[in-house]
Amino acid sequence: MAGRPSQQRGEPRFPFTAIVGQTAMKRALILNAVNTRIGGVLIRGKKGTAKSTAVRSLASLLPEVTVLRGCPYSCPPENRQGLCQWCQPQDSPQGDAPSVSRQVRIVELPIGATEDRLVGSLDIEQAIKTGHRTFEPGLIASTHRGILYVDEVNLLNDHLVDVLLDAAAMGRNYVEREGISVSHAAEFILVGTMNPEEGDLRPQLLDRFGLAVEVDGAFTPNERREVVKRRIAYESDPYDFMDRWQESEAAERAHILRSRELLPNVTVPDDILQLITGICAAYDVDGLRADIVMYKTASTIAAYEGRDQVAPEDVREAAEMALLHRQRRQPFQQPHLATDQLDSMMDEFQNQSRHREPSGNDTSTPNDPDDGDPDLPEPDGESPDSPDGPGQQDQYFEVGTPFSVRPLQIKPPDHRARSSTGRRARTVSGSSTGRYVAAAVPESKPTDLALDATLRAAAPHQAVRRTDTPDAPDNALRPALLIEPWDIRGKVRETKTGSLILFVVDASGSMGAQRRMVAVKGAILSLLLDAYQRRDRVGLIAFRGATAQMLLPPTSSVDLAQTLLWDMPTGGRTPLSRGLMIALEVVEAEKMKDRSVLPLLVVMSDGRANVSMSADSSTAPLSGAASGLAMDESKAMASTIRDQRIPSVVIDTETGFPRLRLAAPLAAAMGAPCITLEELHSATVADAVRLCADQAEDSVKPG
Repeated sequence: MAGRPSQQRGEPRFPFTAIVGQTAMKRALILNAVNTRIGGVLIRGKKGTAKSTAVRSLASLLPEVTVLRGCPYSCPPENRQGLCQWCQPQDSPQGDAPSVSRQVRIVELPIGATEDRLVGSLDIEQAIKTGHRTFEPGLIASTHRGILYVDEVNLLNDHLVDVLLDAAAMGRNYVEREGISVSHAAEFILVGTMNPEEGDLRPQLLDRFGLAVEVDGAFTPNERREVVKRRIAYESDPYDFMDRWQESEAAERAHILRSRELLPNVTVPDDILQLITGICAAYDVDGLRADIVMYKTASTIAAYEGRDQVAPEDVREAAEMALLHRQRRQPFQQPHLATDQLDSMMDEFQNQSRHREPSGNDTSTPNDPDDGDPDLPEPDGESPDSPDGPGQQDQYFEVGTPFSVRPLQIKPPDHRARSSTGRRARTVSGSSTGRYVAAAVPESKPTDLALDATLRAAAPHQAVRRTDTPDAPDNALRPALLIEPWDIRGKVRETKTGSLILFVVDASGSMGAQRRMVAVKGAILSLLLDAYQRRDRVGLIAFRGATAQMLLPPTSSVDLAQTLLWDMPTGGRTPLSRGLMIALEVVEAEKMKDRSVLPLLVVMSDGRANVSMSADSSTAPLSGAASGLAMDESKAMASTIRDQRIPSVVIDTETGFPRLRLAAPLAAAMGAPCITLEELHSATVADAVRLCADQAEDSVKPG
């Protein structure tokens, strides 16, 4: 290839073997390349860890495939599916399509892809012109014998992830829709990448990925230097850099081919199978998918290492990739494999194997160590003096015990179409995803045609239109159905969307009295658990001392909010109006980005404001006038929230006696329900949020 003009060599790609480090990621990708039936790989890691580079490089590393020219299903010449004119059986008049060899195709699935685009759908043009139902293949068809890459798979609609994983597991894509029944081969390597900071996949979807690896962004200085050198060399002259790594790429390509040939001959002894099932049982994984994946992966590792029998070390390596994402864990608990337990089981297996041998005398078994499941971090101790006031000390309270909350039922205050996904509120879909529930005349050019409704609208007028339409010339194709622009109908889809839950938390010194903050943090954690399950975005604002601070901007990663709860200090005075002002600004900013956002303010305070926005410092002595001004400002900000019809709820954190009950007037000014901390249980919280959502719906006309 050296010396060939760059325009004849296709798009340059960074060589797979030139990637520095990331052994686990590269190993998982190669194993899936050897055996596509493993079920794909999920790569978890922060940005800048070569996830996308590795996936794109894998395509050029793999051996070329032979396909029929023009066939959208990538059929091999020896195994034609007969689904298109190019892949008809060889004995048919159209079965003489030439075959070509090409590089393995990599198809990148965009986050906004629709189900029709993914699995295939009715060919609308052919249906209208000829009246025949013709299947138009989707992305899964074009990915057959290739790689399907989903970047940020955790942000993809869950329904699409289900479809992808079903096709990857079964090796076929089944389409039953709009009068079409089609199935075609879909053997591909599914690779998903994600940044855990942006939210996780549901456990049910995590389990569907064959393997998972955690990409570490830590490099030694020497590795960093080598990464920079190689990247600069590649960007200076991509094709020259590729030529320098051509030999190692060819060697790895040949290695993969040999492994594929050896794989069918690999055997798994009974004791190894017992070890696999024993490990899965010890790790308490649900279902049997982990056992099957470990069996396939261990066999593939043995083939890649040039052996025809699986060894214990193959099982151990397979377990690290197959169990990482399948262990039972609570929300916010990061994936972690207790390798000490795995090592103990492997040592016990080795000892038992030696004991079964005639020369073996060692029958000892190591003690089972503690699993070492990750617990939540311990709270910090007291901090130095707080700058918020003289003699004040910040206090750090632990998070109280969370409790189960019923789903927060937020009703959209309008009939606006929404494209965001989630499980909080039922709404009209603003995209081509969701359940088809009705048809309507589109306001603009239709992007999601309701063919059935269009045909029903056009059918009564066919006799008149054929009379008014001149006969078609000889040999011209006359449309089976005459459709006018005003017949067109678009699909109205219904879907579920998430919301933006913005916690506005009083972190002033009064929250330290009677350890109120412990209960408040426990309540927030309970709501975060619900937000995690409902795929909501969350934000966290804390006000204390002289000002309020946006601790966590709106994000889909509730893990970050839970972590910040532990680190949130308590102390100082109460600038309540500043907290409400920042909350209002955040909601306004989010609405400018997305007019369909569904916000919910959860204000947790005793309502005792004593710092006004006009105060220069919270260190000034308190006075009745200052406190009165602060209260008036807080009620004014609350009234603004009410006027803007932002659903909200106030949780009164005041405990003990006497009680000033200042949170109730604040809630009244906000147009929000108010509940006390003692009343904070699942039914009360759910009812309060339903009430505020109903109030918002009543105050806004549909439109």
